[in-house]
Amino acid sequence: MTSFLDTDFPDPAVIVLIGPAGSGKSTLASTWEPTQVLSLDHYRALVSDSPGDQSATGDAVFALLRVLEARLRRGLTSVIDATSTNPEDRATLLATARRYGVPTVALIVPTPLNVCLARNATRTGDRHVPEDILRAQHQAMVATASPARLRQEGFDYAEFAPGIQRLGRLGVLLQRVSDTRRRELGLDGGDGLGNDELLLRRFFGPEIARLATWKDGSDLVTGEDRVVVLDVAGDHLTLAF
Repeated sequence: MTSFLDTDFPDPAVIVLIGPAGSGKSTLASTWEPTQVLSLDHYRALVSDSPGDQSATGDAVFALLRVLEARLRRGLTSVIDATSTNPEDRATLLATARRYGVPTVALIVPTPLNVCLARNATRTGDRHVPEDILRAQHQAMVATASPARLRQEGFDYAEFAPGIQRLGRLGVLLQRVSDTRRRELGLDGGDGLGNDELLLRRFFGPEIARLATWKDGSDLVTGEDRVVVLDVAGDHLTLAF
């Protein structure tokens, strides 16, 4: 299976993400291939045109389970992106996986309640989960979803999801790298570094490139009118492009 998680789960497997609304399950699920993720919100949208329509949950669960069975028959890994905080909901998924002899994995997303509430507060429309329901989901997770208890329920593997906070920080870091690259190339509407500067950074890296001084109007090389001088700890190197 393809995921950024540092895990050694079997393939195929049914991987059940466990956590209340706003815990980051969908962020975690996005580290797998999109075709592997069965999101209850997605199936609610398919049957009602609204991912947050709780009245459509029964039909959405029915559709999700039918797709899960089709994937199990083909020996494919599936990631269940639903709260799954209640043992009854997990029991249905366990029974489905057992019928096809496929191992099961429980990943608990133990995000603090205050963080879940803050994230939920930013959601609008029917994506916003009533606070009492979210609190009940979180309490159910705390009460029933420990690795030891989940293994007693029948999961072959059960553990806390690793690095969900690191995934968020990684996204911020990648965005910063992307923004820097866009500035260098002038894609943000600015002048950018120019081809010569980019070439210099590519060969020597940004640390050395910062030490360079450009000299215009040079006659050191025939046909060239611009050279760069690197001055590193008293040593000079003149380059012509």
